[in-house]
Amino acid sequence: MRNLVMKDLKLGVNPMFFLFPVIIGALMLVPSWLYFLVPLYFCWITIPNIFGGFRTQNDLMFTTMMPVTKKDIVKARVTAIVILELLHIVIAMIYGAITLRIYPHLIYHFFAPHLGFWGLCFVMMGLFNVVFFPMYYKTAYKYGGATTASITAAMLFAGVAQWVGIENSFVSDTFNGTGADNLALQLSILIAGIVIFMAFTLIAYRMAAKRFLKVEIL
Repeated sequence: MRNLVMKDLKLGVNPMFFLFPVIIGALMLVPSWLYFLVPLYFCWITIPNIFGGFRTQNDLMFTTMMPVTKKDIVKARVTAIVILELLHIVIAMIYGAITLRIYPHLIYHFFAPHLGFWGLCFVMMGLFNVVFFPMYYKTAYKYGGATTASITAAMLFAGVAQWVGIENSFVSDTFNGTGADNLALQLSILIAGIVIFMAFTLIAYRMAAKRFLKVEIL
C-alpha cells in the first residue's frame, strides 16, 4: 500500500504540483479576497493535469500488472490525492494566518480566513472527492466528466456558502464578526469540517473501489 502511494506521488505527480500550493497559497495575502478560490485552484488545475498525466503514462495498465488488488489501487490513489489536498489547504491556512496578522482591522466582504472558514473548505473538498472518485472509477480512464461534475459541485457549495455568509447576519457574525474571536466556536466548525471531509472521502473510496472491481482492463 505504501509503495503504491509513493509510486503515485513520485512517478505520477509532476514535482511542480508540490510547489503549486506555495505559489497559489500566496493569493491568501490579497486583502479581503474571495478566499474560496484558493482551494478551488486545486480542483481546476491540479486534478485535471495529474489524471491527464496518469492516462498519458498508461499508469492503469502498469499498476494492474503489479501484484496488488484493485481495492489497493483505488486506496493508494485516493490517499495520494488527499495528501495533496491537505498540503494545499495547510499551506493556504498558514498564508491565511499571516493575512490576519498583517490586516488585523480589515473589513472582509467575503469569508475571512479564520479557522471556521477552513472547516467550510474541508467540506468543499470532501464534496469534490465524493463526486470525483466514484465517477472516475466507473472507467478508471476517463476523467473529464468526473472533473467537470466534481468542480461544479464544489463551486456550487462555495457559492451558496458565501452567499449565505453575506445575506445571513448570524452566519456573517459567526465567521466575520464576534464569532471570529470565539476560538472554541471556530475550532468546532473546523473539526466538524474535517470530520465531514473524512466521511465523504471514505464514502468516495468505497464507492470507487466497488465500481473499479467491475472495470475490465484490456
